[in-house]
Amino acid sequence: MSNQETSLVDFADREKVLAISATLFREKGFERTSLREISKACGMLPGSLHYRYRAKDDILVDMMRLAIERIISGIVDATVSVDDPLEKLRAAMRAHVNILMSGNDMVYVLLFEWRSLHGTAHTQIMAERDRYEHYWQTILDTLKVKQYIREDIDINLIRLIGLGAVNWVATWYKAEGKYSLDQIGDAIWQMLTRGVLADEHHEAAKKL
Repeated sequence: MSNQETSLVDFADREKVLAISATLFREKGFERTSLREISKACGMLPGSLHYRYRAKDDILVDMMRLAIERIISGIVDATVSVDDPLEKLRAAMRAHVNILMSGNDMVYVLLFEWRSLHGTAHTQIMAERDRYEHYWQTILDTLKVKQYIREDIDINLIRLIGLGAVNWVATWYKAEGKYSLDQIGDAIWQMLTRGVLADEHHEAAKKL
């Protein structure tokens, strides 16, 4: 078997372990799920799982890393062909909401289990979170550089408030509820932009 073929097999095995672990973590909680339960659910011997991951924290970190990679990839795909900075922010908001509510167990665990990490594991996942937040920072910085956002606005604060509002959707959204995911994403976008845009860009925002 070639190195490329081996790599593909390893990635498939990694995805299987992380997907099954995510389901268990979501159903039982990280703290109440044992490595033995994970290995059994994966159809692996405990030693084989331990060969890949020395501790349960390592599984959670790798899972969160993969979830963040997928979220970034989804948002990049949704915005890569959008040139207008305001429309790019709107597309990113929509994509973020839709990815969070896709039902993916890894994303759910990313949102609600990161507090279970401590020490080095916590440091590692905070670095991954910072990498994701940097993407949003770039979008907002572009808006400010191009003078879409007023000079008195604190970009860091807008990023924190915006991401907090989007992530909180996961705690109350219902598929059969009053609002669609695109409506929610647009509403968050409108609330953020109407409060921070320079006067000359308000009309343009209303037309999007």
